[in-house]
Amino acid sequence: MSTKRKIIVSPSLLSSDFNYLDKEMKSIRESKATWVHYDVIDGHFAPNITFGAPVVKCLTSYGLFNDVHLMIENPIKYAKSFIDAGADLLTFHYEASRDVIGDIEKIRKMKKGIKVGLSIKLNTPLNEVLPYVNYVDLILVMSVEPGFSGQKFDERAVKRVSQLREYIDSYSLNTLIEVDGGVNDVTSIPLREAGVDVLVTGNYFFKSIDRAKAVRKLMGE
Repeated sequence: MSTKRKIIVSPSLLSSDFNYLDKEMKSIRESKATWVHYDVIDGHFAPNITFGAPVVKCLTSYGLFNDVHLMIENPIKYAKSFIDAGADLLTFHYEASRDVIGDIEKIRKMKKGIKVGLSIKLNTPLNEVLPYVNYVDLILVMSVEPGFSGQKFDERAVKRVSQLREYIDSYSLNTLIEVDGGVNDVTSIPLREAGVDVLVTGNYFFKSIDRAKAVRKLMGE
């Protein structure tokens, strides 16, 4: 796979310093990252509780693309609140939906132009989500188990990205491929080679002294 694909970097606020969110958001913008990733976890779908729509609403004025990842049960129940809060992309989990196509359609009807993503856990067979690739704007491949930041990257994600890239290209689709979990300057290399479009970065970005340099490394520059 070509490594010249334009990579989008989406720093995850879950790894940021919540005491200084204004400073952290400005730092993301100054680093030349264009997206910001919100890991929304309810304590049921995944073993952690993070933040809700009011936090997202407070952080949508920084000129970044708001990439909202719902790791929650019954995502449709709360989808509208996150869209109203300013989500540009709303991604829900395949495993949390009983009617994937129906849920995608419901989200699209909530706001004209809203982008919809579908996420898949590591242990869910990839072929289960392939029928939905054409219906969404993005497929999010988890490279850790949902819940906490700082987990080690699972290399199985690379093969998944490669398989998705082959599938997407074979049907000439525009669906983006995003990876979330353990992404850094090392693990990003095989992901770029496999054909990823969007890299979610947590600790690697927020613990970097030079965050702009960290973004450039993730982009392969």
